[in-house]
Amino acid sequence: MGMLGSVYRAELPNGKILAVKKLDKRVSDHLKDDEFLELINGIDKIRHANIVELIGYCAEHGQRLLIYEYCSNGSLQDAIHSDDEFGTRLSWNTRIRIALGAARALEYLHEQCQPPIVHRNFKSANILLDDDLSVRVSECGLAPLITSGSVSQLSGQLLTAYGYGAPEFESGIYTYQSDVYSFGVVMLELLTGRQSYDRTRPRGEQFLVRWAIPQLHDIDSLSRMVDPSLNGEYPAKSLSNFADIISRCVQSEPEFRPAMSEVVLYLLNMIRRESQQSESTEK
Repeated sequence: MGMLGSVYRAELPNGKILAVKKLDKRVSDHLKDDEFLELINGIDKIRHANIVELIGYCAEHGQRLLIYEYCSNGSLQDAIHSDDEFGTRLSWNTRIRIALGAARALEYLHEQCQPPIVHRNFKSANILLDDDLSVRVSECGLAPLITSGSVSQLSGQLLTAYGYGAPEFESGIYTYQSDVYSFGVVMLELLTGRQSYDRTRPRGEQFLVRWAIPQLHDIDSLSRMVDPSLNGEYPAKSLSNFADIISRCVQSEPEFRPAMSEVVLYLLNMIRRESQQSESTEK
């Protein structure tokens, strides 16, 4: 159950599987029919390899459904935090590639869409994974639903409560730079294997960002913070590069955070250096 409604798995007679998002009544009652169609038209224009594709919609009997392609491997949140073996299969390289796919989706929304689109609800639960673990970001183009009235307050509280919300959120400000902050939090999840907010942990460790920020520049702390399920299998240099990107994204002042196109370049450079190093060690 997300903030905007529940998602169901639907199977067509021909065996094709789809994901059906049923908008919560509180959310959809705010929208007149023409506003709903405008929303759908906006989402329909969003086409990118790393964004879940809208396949159709339905607005009948007071219900509003959005029908999307189905992603077989669930969400990144499940992959990192569920107890099964799946999360432990996410190698360091896979994590960098997941970060890159998610970064490309945000870069497209912020810098290629006209007008630019702010995601507004970016978190690991909205990063879906396909068969080959390629990234599909969901809930793109749904920000107008979040900004409508009651949900808006809720979303501010939720994102801050669950550790994804940038500091400016408290004062009701939300821009593409706030998405960049949330992206940094997702990278921290990839790095540490911890949840953005976990009240089962000791008090100083419940909010991932607050706990992690002071340690991101210290290599010893970093190696203690890394997801134990990686079993130490990562290049130390790569780890500190990843941490550098995170600390830029989660700066408390929005104007100091990088644009997503810069983040994409940082990650591509990391991947390029990785492959050069592995080639030189194999020779």
